[in-house]
Amino acid sequence: MKTSKKDTRLRRSRSFRAKNRRLDIPRLCVHKTPRHMYAQIIVGDISDKTVVSASTLVDSIIGKVKYTGNVEAAGVLGEEIARLALAAGIKRVAFDRSGHKYHGRVKALADKAREAGLEF
Repeated sequence: MKTSKKDTRLRRSRSFRAKNRRLDIPRLCVHKTPRHMYAQIIVGDISDKTVVSASTLVDSIIGKVKYTGNVEAAGVLGEEIARLALAAGIKRVAFDRSGHKYHGRVKALADKAREAGLEF
């Protein structure tokens, strides 16, 4: 039976999350759709708990970008999530890209979050 792109992506995602549970550090989880991106920092060993979240639906991000589904918007989202995380006292995270390739919007979000002070 042939596996689909989605099945392959979900397999990669499960692999990372299993490894991250052993590391026991907060993870910066990214979800993307063609129109928006969502980022959240999840802390937890047994029960996952979202500490900080941001998305391209937030008014502070919508006001800075023309379109929310491109690299520019992902960069602004990276800066915003880093600012919120540092305010919450989280400086070091693991980058959970949910099985997506480290390319385009995912890379832009990660690069801007690093520039803003997050370590991963």
